[in-house]
Amino acid sequence: MQALAAILCDSAADYQGKLCVLGAFDSIYAGRFPAVHPHCALAIRLLFRPEEEGQHEMKITLIDSDGGLVLPDGGGPVIRFEVPEIPDETFFLSRNFVLDLNGLPLPKPGQYSFDIRVDNEILSRIPLQAMNMPPNPTQSAG
Repeated sequence: MQALAAILCDSAADYQGKLCVLGAFDSIYAGRFPAVHPHCALAIRLLFRPEEEGQHEMKITLIDSDGGLVLPDGGGPVIRFEVPEIPDETFFLSRNFVLDLNGLPLPKPGQYSFDIRVDNEILSRIPLQAMNMPPNPTQSAG
């Protein structure tokens, strides 16, 4: 199993097997903390080989720089999926997963990561940094 893409973005969609991503980012600026980011999405594209046919479970958690869980109950729900039998003439299959995140809590400035676990093993880690909004530079009249 291979993560071909694991992206934090403004929005994403699976369009007939194509992963469409809009506004990929890895940094959020806030005027004060704790902060809440109103909406974003995780876009994930996984590749499967014949030896990975069968049932699998995906769990996504958001952790802080100390390894502590940020989201209630560790994160989103467990996503159960099946990799179907891969025909002999096919080398691999791929599948897209899009998870919409509304009201993403950011308790303090710092480094975070979305850990994507499949069958209890980390498949990918998406970094996110939350930072204080930089001060506005003073414009001088000329």
